[in-house]
Amino acid sequence: MPISDSELAAMLREVKTVAVVGANDRPGRPVDRVGRYLIDAGYRVIPVHPARNAVWGLPVRKSLLDIEEPVDLVNLFRAPEHCPAHAAEVLRLPIRPRCFWMQLGIASAEARALLEHSLIVVEDRCLMVEHARLLGNAHG
Repeated sequence: MPISDSELAAMLREVKTVAVVGANDRPGRPVDRVGRYLIDAGYRVIPVHPARNAVWGLPVRKSLLDIEEPVDLVNLFRAPEHCPAHAAEVLRLPIRPRCFWMQLGIASAEARALLEHSLIVVEDRCLMVEHARLLGNAHG
C-alpha cells in the first residue's frame, strides 16, 4: 500500500542521514541535483559508489555495508535490476533504515517484496521533488 503524503512528510521530518547509492557529482546529472539539494536541506548525506573516492566533497563508501553509522533513508540511483541486491544489503545492516527509496523511473517488485514488511519502500518518485512539495525548503 502506498505511503500517504502525511506519513511521507512525517518520515522526511524525522530523517537525519541519507545514503545516496549511485552518487555522482557530475553537473547536470539528476543524482547531482538531488544530492546537493539534500545537503542544502540539512541532511547528512553519505555518498555510496564502488569506484569513486569523493562526491560533493564528501568521502564515499563502496557499499551500504561500509557505512559505520545508522542511516535513516537509502536513496537509490541505480537501474531496477540492481535494486534487489541493494535491498539484500539493507537486510544485512545492523540497524535498518526507515526507508528504501527508489528514484523517479526506478521500481523493483523484487526489492519491494524483500523489504516492505520491515521498512517503508518508495518507488518511482523523486526524493527532491517530494521533499520540496511536502516540506518546502526546510528540513524538519
